[in-house]
Amino acid sequence: MSANSVPSLEQRLRAAFPARDEVPAGVRPDPSAYERLYLLDGKVRAWEGEVSEVRSPVCLRADGKLERALIGHAPVMDDAAVMAAVDAAARAWDGGHGTWPTMSVSGRIGSVEKFLALMLPARDEVVRLLMWEIGKSLEDSQKEFDRTVEYIRRTVEALKELDRASSRFALDAGIIAQIRRSPLGVCLSMGPFNYPLNETYTTLLPALVMGNTAVVKPAKFGTLVHQPLLRAFAESFPPGVVNFIYGRGGRIIEPLLRSGKIDVLAFIGTSKVADLLKQQHPRPHRMRAVLGLDAKNPALIMPDADLENAVKESVLGALSFNGQRCTALKIFFVHESIADDFLARLSEAVNALPFGMPWLPKVRITPLPEPDKAVQMKAYLDDAAAKGARVVNAGGGTACESLFFPAVVHPIPADAGLYHEEQFGPVIPVCSYREEREFFDFVTRSNYGQQASLFGNDPARIGALIDKLANQVCRINLNSQCQRGPDSLPFTGRKDSAEMTLSITDALRAFSIRTLVAASSNPANRELIQNIVNGRKSSFLNTDFIL
Repeated sequence: MSANSVPSLEQRLRAAFPARDEVPAGVRPDPSAYERLYLLDGKVRAWEGEVSEVRSPVCLRADGKLERALIGHAPVMDDAAVMAAVDAAARAWDGGHGTWPTMSVSGRIGSVEKFLALMLPARDEVVRLLMWEIGKSLEDSQKEFDRTVEYIRRTVEALKELDRASSRFALDAGIIAQIRRSPLGVCLSMGPFNYPLNETYTTLLPALVMGNTAVVKPAKFGTLVHQPLLRAFAESFPPGVVNFIYGRGGRIIEPLLRSGKIDVLAFIGTSKVADLLKQQHPRPHRMRAVLGLDAKNPALIMPDADLENAVKESVLGALSFNGQRCTALKIFFVHESIADDFLARLSEAVNALPFGMPWLPKVRITPLPEPDKAVQMKAYLDDAAAKGARVVNAGGGTACESLFFPAVVHPIPADAGLYHEEQFGPVIPVCSYREEREFFDFVTRSNYGQQASLFGNDPARIGALIDKLANQVCRINLNSQCQRGPDSLPFTGRKDSAEMTLSITDALRAFSIRTLVAASSNPANRELIQNIVNGRKSSFLNTDFIL
């Protein structure tokens, strides 16, 4: 390259990757700190068998070449080790008679609060691992940790409130009863790579505090993130209550499920994998499934929309964490009268996004964790181009190793993969529409039904759209991006997008079942119940009030 030439976008992407000695000391992970660790039956152990390399999406420059940084090794556990974990969880459950499921609510809350206290000092290391394992920016990694902490705190408070409401007796039609929630059994928890801490713990901790035991299988990308917290789990919960397993999911999950010892499946991933997992259980009707699955959330940009706001929310919705969120906006329907203006503004906003390594201030485009993701995104662009679409923004779709510059693509025909498939990456498909029927045809025919966003200002039109969408998706966002939060709101989906509902309070219900003690309201039974309660003979039947 001559001294006066301007580097191409691909050259700038390549130059964004550092040499090893250019990585700031404060963000470097220690590859040896958590080597081969797993948690089994209350003890943190070192795996002595086969291991797999954990490679970062961050590439390091050396001798003119780029190579994904080696940041550690993870156990590749065999069937025997996996079954030892599920057996430990089953022993801790003990048919519902174990120490943990029969412990008082206040006792279980105490264990969770101890875990939280031990979790806090690990913040910096967990944040470093999030940056290096999945390429999440420093700011977003810190947010993920802090949001998880806050979620656990609020879960504890929600359980206290739920227990307080359950401490009273009901009297109806001559029957006296107390209704509480009881645990379900052994839970298999499988979180996603895009939120390996938050979306794992927003199912795991509610399951635990309700009295279930658990086997946790971390995501393929995000494996090391939990390592700094294994000792906190071991010190906070009785043996066998929490167990972490590692290895190739296709190999180790099937024997675990076929054992029939799993009572609850908490899985966040694709509907295709969820269907396969369910089929592997010998009695699938006895296994409760708590699932967060695929989504193809659309946005409708109407002629009277505030384009400045629509573009801002569209960029956030489509490209936060490189678009690798189930809640991301994944297709846009823009009225033809404003399409050119919207596309110009959107392209300008996308091209202004800073790219680089996760630890850089205000970085927005970071390396993609999946090794073949850039190739997959390019295949979507090629398919769309062959059917009449084009990349609108300059440089969109340019890639170098794990860095992929976002592409705005228009117009998207109905037979293109980008029209109906969830791309889960930094590609923004845009369709022009003349009649709103085109948008509703997409929503109705879609396999997914999580959320949608409406951008416009006509109350009559917005109101009519809400009424139509309310029976197709589970959250309608007005002049704002699709999102999960705040965590007090229900998070779920229709069709292939979810099973069960999650929020701080909904998760407690998802991992438990209403159970009651009832008796005819006669003097003998009233005296019996009074003696049980006053003598504290039962941890389930009681009138304790947790403050």
